[in-house]
Amino acid sequence: MTAMPDFSPAVPEIFMLIMICTVLLVDVFLKPEQRNVTYVLAQASLVGALILTMASSGDERILTFSDRFVRDPMGDVLKVFIYIITIGVFLYSRDYLKERGLFKGEYYVLGLFAVLGMMVMVSAHSFLTLYLGLELLSLSLYALVAFDRDNGQASEAAMKYFVLGALASGMLLYGMSIIYGLTGSLDISQVHTQITTHAGEGQARLGALFGLSFIIVGIAFKLGAVPFHMWVPDVYHGAPTSVAMFVGTAPKIAAFAMVMRLLVEGMGSLHADWQQMLVLLAILSIGLGNVAAIAQTNIKRMFAYSTISHVGFILLGILAGTREGYASSMFYTLVYAITSLGGFGMILLLSRKGFEADEIEDFKGLNDRNPWYAFIFMILLISMIGVPGTAGFIAKLSVLQAVIGVDRIGLAVFAVILSVVGAFYYLRVIKVMYFDKPEDDVQLSSHTDVNIVLSANSLIILLLGIFPNLLMSVCFASM
Repeated sequence: MTAMPDFSPAVPEIFMLIMICTVLLVDVFLKPEQRNVTYVLAQASLVGALILTMASSGDERILTFSDRFVRDPMGDVLKVFIYIITIGVFLYSRDYLKERGLFKGEYYVLGLFAVLGMMVMVSAHSFLTLYLGLELLSLSLYALVAFDRDNGQASEAAMKYFVLGALASGMLLYGMSIIYGLTGSLDISQVHTQITTHAGEGQARLGALFGLSFIIVGIAFKLGAVPFHMWVPDVYHGAPTSVAMFVGTAPKIAAFAMVMRLLVEGMGSLHADWQQMLVLLAILSIGLGNVAAIAQTNIKRMFAYSTISHVGFILLGILAGTREGYASSMFYTLVYAITSLGGFGMILLLSRKGFEADEIEDFKGLNDRNPWYAFIFMILLISMIGVPGTAGFIAKLSVLQAVIGVDRIGLAVFAVILSVVGAFYYLRVIKVMYFDKPEDDVQLSSHTDVNIVLSANSLIILLLGIFPNLLMSVCFASM
């Protein structure tokens, strides 16, 4: 008789699933003017999951469900940030959705399903569990991108995203099946043991490298790394801004977890091989991301290419292959998600009924219209550049130190040069805000809670720039 699995490590996931069903059922009986109930329930689901995750966290590593699910310090930290980022996304999006007639239960249900998928990905200890979490996340995001059914651009972006995503998922699954054929297991620890034992043997090594190549293609697509980045600008530009904000923040944290589980924990013994692949992806992503962003006039597309360059930096930390590298990459991912959340929050704040503030020109004279909003956005932008005194600077510095620590000095110099080049497109937005005259004098206003959270968003970036150990120590401890 099979022993009953220990459900306690998966309590946050079980709670989230129950709450999703509750939100779905309650929303069916609500009138359109009562939709705030759905919003409150969705936020309560995230807060509840946050409390449960923090209450059950610990230094020990617990495996359950026949070793297919793991609760460990890294997973706990990443989940907490996924909840916090999603709470911010839902809060910033509320007024934007109301003004466009998109304030519907489907948005919150799909968002929570995506969060559940990310939670499963973060705690996966089996190829199968990881893939199921990834597909739950992906299917939710495809539907969210096409959420505004009257928007042809969004439908086109969703179709591209779906087709390319299905192709990438197929490649990832094919790579996993090859590794399964070689090792006879889907369990990440057993895969690691088998590859360590047999990877040096001729045919087995060749097969492992073949499977690894397909897995890295799937990972690169999910991260949006060059040359598998084609979907990123289209999705950011075509999707409603509230959805683009979600796609560009929390899923990047889950993608980082996927890289750590698959490459570091599962195939760490092949580090010398996947390091070379990640070097190529990182160079291409940092190079093309920064150069292509310069040519953009649409701020959402600019953020898309900027994201691609940031993904390159995240990969730099991972390819270092050291504890410092992994911790700095995790720190970079979390700082990027917080900064990107604030950046998209500003776009949502400036957008109003019948007007999308998605062109750089729309930010003209923002300092004249609302100096505080201009200051907040400037803090977020200079953090993305990596100016000293901001969290972005510490994130880039720690990644570069990890790369230099493994004698990849040329790679670090290349990243620094391209970061300087990339500063141009961020400074252009700051110049437009502070030195150009506004084209209209529409008063900017939003609810007090949005103003408070947006202000806190930028102040956290400054705080982490001055006291980076508040987060860096947590990242190191979770490795």
